[in-house]
Amino acid sequence: MPSASKLVCAAAAAAAALTMGPAAVDAAGCNGHSTPGPPNLIPVDENPEYKLLKTTTNGKLYSVGTGDDALQVAHVWGSAYDMGYAQGELLTKEMQEFIPDVYSYLVEQVLGKAANNTLLAWAIKEGVDVALDLSYERTKDFIKPYVIDEMKGIAAATGVEVEMVRRLNWIPELTRGSCSMFGAWGNATATRDGELLQLRALDWDTDGPFKNYPVLVVYHGEEDPSFGNTFASLGFAGFTGTITGMSKNPLAVSEIGVSFPDNTFGPETYLAKGYPFSYLIRDILQYDNTVTDADNRITEAQKTCDLILGVGDGNSNTFHGYQYSPGVANIFNDTDLMPLEDWHPRIEDVVYWGMDWDCPNDNTMLSHQLNAFHGNITAENTIRDILPYVGTGNLHIAIYDHSNMFMHVATARSDGEGGELNAYQRQFLRLNMTQIFDEPRPSIDEVDTL
Repeated sequence: MPSASKLVCAAAAAAAALTMGPAAVDAAGCNGHSTPGPPNLIPVDENPEYKLLKTTTNGKLYSVGTGDDALQVAHVWGSAYDMGYAQGELLTKEMQEFIPDVYSYLVEQVLGKAANNTLLAWAIKEGVDVALDLSYERTKDFIKPYVIDEMKGIAAATGVEVEMVRRLNWIPELTRGSCSMFGAWGNATATRDGELLQLRALDWDTDGPFKNYPVLVVYHGEEDPSFGNTFASLGFAGFTGTITGMSKNPLAVSEIGVSFPDNTFGPETYLAKGYPFSYLIRDILQYDNTVTDADNRITEAQKTCDLILGVGDGNSNTFHGYQYSPGVANIFNDTDLMPLEDWHPRIEDVVYWGMDWDCPNDNTMLSHQLNAFHGNITAENTIRDILPYVGTGNLHIAIYDHSNMFMHVATARSDGEGGELNAYQRQFLRLNMTQIFDEPRPSIDEVDTL
């Protein structure tokens, strides 16, 4: 049995390796050069087919869309435990496959960073469990009770150990994705009244199992006033934090993991104490009603890592960007956007970042397209001309049209499917979020009838 000090060292080594992977996307163009991509000419599925797959006492599972671009949408009701149990019932096979697969893949990826280094290989192999568990121990005092209650429900329904479910959900604390976002309103958008349009493009790992298990989970809170808001979270089977999503209010969230900070972020440490960011983002959707509420939540939280966040508020037609680190919480709009560089110019009524913070190439490409379409930025030309030009959003994408309550979604090609790999090259589904949020709870007659 390794000593406690050796296990802590192993955890530190594993945490360092995890932060460099799994395949955290090279923001390849950040400090190099990438060629603009061709447009995505696949028509948006504006009225996707909804097919009911399964019902349980507290849940419904739909397949939305057709063919290889269909997306599973799970609706859940009840207590946090009930919601977790319903997810486990609806997605039993997916969770039983994905949770152990992603863990094995994680170990394989970080071990690859230890080639020809026996000591580091031992430390990483021993330390993956310890790093994830230690990250949980250092952050558990900051989370709300629903977090573990929901995981217990998933474990009970699927037979997957609750510790494995928890470790899956702490992976974001120790990894970084390179992503893109914008919020555009006023004179930047094509609508008569300049309604808010918001992008969240997730660039992360498309080699491992993540792309095979996408799911939109809709949490219906209308039965219990203490639950908070009804909201939808786009992620993976068994993942209960939020990295992409929209609430009924509507508020919507965007997020970028920062691998290339500048000195304004201050020092970042592995395994920091604080509020796990995926649950802070979820709490914005679940509990906050305005972008000002989100401002307060973000600035007052004890933070664990370097990020860029974005929150859009459809009621006030406002988008705020946030520089987020253990020592920093800066709020930006279009007039004070940072970093202020020739490759990241300020654009009227737009807040944006491409792939990272200190990322000249991708920010140059994104700002080029935002300027090219300024005054006429729409979901359609974002899909056709902006995302594929930059080459951002390989794993999944959400474009939030706040005034119409639409969420345009695309996900990466799963193993065994056809078409292009990257989400930004595939067909988008236009989801009517008013319809989705108003989905009725299953009746007694519906349960277990399919």
